[in-house]
Amino acid sequence: MSPSPHHDVVAYALGVLDEEDHEVFERHLMACEECQAELRELSEVPGLLDAVRRDRSNACGDGRTSR
Repeated sequence: MSPSPHHDVVAYALGVLDEEDHEVFERHLMACEECQAELRELSEVPGLLDAVRRDRSNACGDGRTSR
């Protein structure tokens, strides 16, 4: 885990923390208003990244190349 749980907000939002770090961060999140606010700001990022991935896949699938 990072030196401070505050550094794990983005990893948590993206769902890339391992099980132990995920649990530690969730405990931290319950008491940390700063991380709660940052997580709210990041809440749309995973969906946006998925949309970009789909768009790129569709673009590559219809004969266009992506760079």
